[in-house]
Amino acid sequence: MQALVLREDKQVALETLDPTLLPEGDVTVKVAYSTLNYKDALALTASAPIAKSYPMVPGIDFVGEVTASESANFTVGDMVVLNGWGVGEKHFGGLAEQARVKSKWLIKLPTGLSAEQSMSIGTAGYTAMLCCNALKDAGVTPDAGKIIVSGATGGVGSIAVAILAKRGYDVTALSGKPEQADYLKALGANDIMDRAVYAEKGRPLGKQDWAGAVDVVGSHTLANIIANTQYGGVVTACGLAQGMDLPASVAPFILRNVSLLGIDSVYCPQEKRQRAWDDLANEIDPSVFAQLTHTIGLAECIEAAGKIMAGSVTGRYLVKL
Repeated sequence: MQALVLREDKQVALETLDPTLLPEGDVTVKVAYSTLNYKDALALTASAPIAKSYPMVPGIDFVGEVTASESANFTVGDMVVLNGWGVGEKHFGGLAEQARVKSKWLIKLPTGLSAEQSMSIGTAGYTAMLCCNALKDAGVTPDAGKIIVSGATGGVGSIAVAILAKRGYDVTALSGKPEQADYLKALGANDIMDRAVYAEKGRPLGKQDWAGAVDVVGSHTLANIIANTQYGGVVTACGLAQGMDLPASVAPFILRNVSLLGIDSVYCPQEKRQRAWDDLANEIDPSVFAQLTHTIGLAECIEAAGKIMAGSVTGRYLVKL
């Protein structure tokens, strides 16, 4: 089988592997599509120690057809989706023609989504939906006020904008790419805000602009979003593109009753995971897939990862196996 392989010397290459090298698992999948996420780009460019052992096949998600199963929950021919669970880090991932994984990591491809569509949104879409559902479950309604989405031209941000707009929220897209304003408005953003406004250290408390937020950036950006969230507002945090630090004050939490909700997509419980994918199948407008996606093959992944790290990508890379 063809696979991208990370070696201990931080080199990565497209290789031909014997499928008997696949790690332990009770379900084997013929991979149809994978994607390139920010974490995959970190691994492929050796920008961070994502792989916990070597050799490693990167790719934190995939969709494909079950070709062998020892699990009562899946049979040969089932179409399945995997996101997270340490795949691509501790266990061979989706940037290969085959994968062998634990059945408890899989869900069945929801009715209403094709294999191609599922990875057009991939972990980014699934994470975006987890954020949007968290806002909804916390009581943030469309009439509560404006919602801000940071990193809005990236994978998570783009899909979050589309989901929130479809649900009737007034969405402001925080982006450093003014040339992508038409793209963001086509997804449903009502306003575009320059990310530079929030990129540096700000005041402990600012204007009460936001009823809620989806943040993929962290650091000063997240701190400033929190400082400018209205009384009782809710901020969801799922990324660290600017940094892992949070140079914030407790003031918004104790003076404005602001809530900060951490969103984890890797080890998220199956119930929330299945709900997120079912909601994606029901709510994403089919026109969004074409707006989001650049289709590439395995051989193009390394170059594409460099573009992701350079911040020059709008939307998502769909990897066709």
